[in-house]
Amino acid sequence: MFKPTGIFLGLAMVATVSLSAGVNAAAHKTIAVKKAVVSGKVLFTNPKGYTLYTFDKDASGVSNCNGGCAKKWPPLKAKTKGMMAGDYSVIERQNGGLQWAYRGKPLYTWFKDTKAGQTSGDGVKGVWHVARPY
Repeated sequence: MFKPTGIFLGLAMVATVSLSAGVNAAAHKTIAVKKAVVSGKVLFTNPKGYTLYTFDKDASGVSNCNGGCAKKWPPLKAKTKGMMAGDYSVIERQNGGLQWAYRGKPLYTWFKDTKAGQTSGDGVKGVWHVARPY
């Protein structure tokens, strides 16, 4: 019969810590937000370089842009529920979809931005703003 020794238990603990670190590293790689400098200002973009926006009418962790609003302001989709990495989190939308948020503020793109680096959604109706680190 095999009896674990102190060395065996120590190796098992190291393997567990390494595995956990690998899982956390994988979670960080899946964040769909990048920082970019556009017109001298730091802002957030999606992986394709399209500007991300926040909506003043959203509550922390809750998107209030649904239906027709979400067609004009597509949510930044996430794949895994409950994931968090620093200031980033994944929220569940009204329709059950998942969306990335920064410090609780859901993130969106704007359908009129037709190429990377455009910021035409900034200031729309006074409630849409370029998402920036703060």
